[in-house]
Amino acid sequence: MNLKCFGIYLILGVFLVYDFCGAKEKNCLYANDLGVRKIKDIIIYEDMQYYSSFPSVIKNADDEIIVAFRRAPDRRIFGEKGNSHVDPNSYLVMVRSHDGEKWTKEPELIYAHPFGGSQDPCLLKLKDGTILCTSYGWAFVRPEGVANLKKPISMSGNGVIFLGGYLLRFVNKRKTWEGPIYPPHVDSEIYLSALGNPLPAYNRGALCEGKSGRIFWVVAVNDSVPVKKTSNHLLVSDDKGLTWQYSGVVATDEKASFNETSVYETPKGDLVAFMRTANMDDQACIARSTNGGKTFKWEKMGFQGHPLHALRLPDNRVLLTYGYRHKPYGIRGRLLNPECTDFATSPEIIIRDDGDNGDLGYPWSVMLDNNHALVVYYFNKDNGTRYIAGTILEIVN
Repeated sequence: MNLKCFGIYLILGVFLVYDFCGAKEKNCLYANDLGVRKIKDIIIYEDMQYYSSFPSVIKNADDEIIVAFRRAPDRRIFGEKGNSHVDPNSYLVMVRSHDGEKWTKEPELIYAHPFGGSQDPCLLKLKDGTILCTSYGWAFVRPEGVANLKKPISMSGNGVIFLGGYLLRFVNKRKTWEGPIYPPHVDSEIYLSALGNPLPAYNRGALCEGKSGRIFWVVAVNDSVPVKKTSNHLLVSDDKGLTWQYSGVVATDEKASFNETSVYETPKGDLVAFMRTANMDDQACIARSTNGGKTFKWEKMGFQGHPLHALRLPDNRVLLTYGYRHKPYGIRGRLLNPECTDFATSPEIIIRDDGDNGDLGYPWSVMLDNNHALVVYYFNKDNGTRYIAGTILEIVN
């Protein structure tokens, strides 16, 4: 930290100083009584041959930290111009750590879908130690096959057809991933899968195990053509993710979309959904249910960023983190009260702002101990190979 920054720090008497790893003075940010201090940025996994992205993180039953992410070849190694977020060789993998700083070098395979590439592994550790991992996939179909598929279908580029969502379960006693389990089709979903079946529910975002043991999962539903629009709906499971039932609508709008969503249960029992939007100027939104998920009411949060993740801290406050795909690109967050009602007034925390472009983010957090949290995300510098990175934060009471 330079002397000028240090002098300002003393004058303001603040609790927090962000020093962005030697960033220029204009990037030094100061905030009063935010209750969190940045320790360091780390690299969790990086390999120049692979495009690594969309991580999630948990601490397993043995207090080992697991980061799962989607890994695919960096298409530039084949002489191609760039990469896509869909790839036929996109697999779910994970790395491990005992301290949050040193990570296993070679990823372990979680799952390779037999019909296409997989996306966004979202981990949830249940109270009994069972681990759930949700994902969704894309099939790569030749032109003659596309012409013969049952319609309507969701496409991402030539011959890239949506497969819908699935889940995996890791039961600690069996020491293996089981599945896939296919969640039910939501009635208002208009698309069929690449296999010609009703599309299984899907989404990117954190699931939540409530006090009762019920698992809550907010899924996205394609509900409009020819204008592509999605709404959010709640699924619940009372048997540790083996079967799922439809609960109701979380958020819908005539023009805007709601999609990648994390759901969180507050100490009082409210269900809170933190939602990514489209056609709303990247406005983050929140939906709240006070009746166990039967009904929700949504509203804008008053800031930009996506997708969002909520981590309960030891004192019941909530660390809300999100990607920031506007200049300066990076990772941001807010510290919310236990019931998540102060989102409109809580100061914004810039965790880092040194990304090269908007192809980054998707943060997910876990407590390392009672005073430190690890925020994981994918990142890029100088438009280089995408990698899995993290930031260690100290939580100040």
